[in-house]
Amino acid sequence: MTEPKRAIVREPGKNYTKCISCHPLRDTIDMVLVREQHARYRNILADLGLEVISVPPDDGHADACFVEDNAVVHGKKALICRMGAESRRGEESAIEEVLRQYVRTKQATARATVEGGDVVHFNDRLLSGVSERTNQEGVLQMSKWLEVRVDTIVDPGIMHLKSYVTSLGRDTVIATKRYAKHVALRGLSVIIVPEGEEYAADTLTVGDTVIMPVGRPRALEQVHKAGFRVVSMDMSEFEKCGGALTCLSLLL
Repeated sequence: MTEPKRAIVREPGKNYTKCISCHPLRDTIDMVLVREQHARYRNILADLGLEVISVPPDDGHADACFVEDNAVVHGKKALICRMGAESRRGEESAIEEVLRQYVRTKQATARATVEGGDVVHFNDRLLSGVSERTNQEGVLQMSKWLEVRVDTIVDPGIMHLKSYVTSLGRDTVIATKRYAKHVALRGLSVIIVPEGEEYAADTLTVGDTVIMPVGRPRALEQVHKAGFRVVSMDMSEFEKCGGALTCLSLLL
């Protein structure tokens, strides 16, 4: 897979505290800290050599900073998502405008639902959750437009697959016990997240550097021992909205 050159990001808007979330600490979101953490995130991506493209905040959609859900990019094409969360539909328009400058785009159509947070990228295939947010029709349209094989992990009880499995490159994934032995991961080296540190399964890899959330030291050490450079950052205010590292950028 070609290494990404760019990262599309969008700073949280003024209504971010109204995000879709059942996290017990959602009502404690600190908007000053939100902006500090997002700035740190953007700086890390820039330090890793990516061109960071900032889309203006969308105050009409509380979850709009989670730009990964808006599209799935593969090769020189992008599928613009029809998101499973109806309240989020409309976020994708500004992201599509940016993507059109670099790749060919096509919008997913009803009755498909698909969100980028369900899609793990590998060299020769994609792995998608069939979840609360992505259905089989979404997977079908994704595979057809992007001209790539899409394997699936079917679990309607989860929001997004990337909360449980992410790729580190080098034929290695990090996964929670829930899916560590799933047939879709056969042939890959699987790092199993320690119990109690499941949030660390959502990592973002750029080159040989893996970005991970702070506060999960055993998971971080596992990835480091596997030969990866690890950079950690505080994701507390995004975790409260059900978001994680991959959610905050769209790489291309």
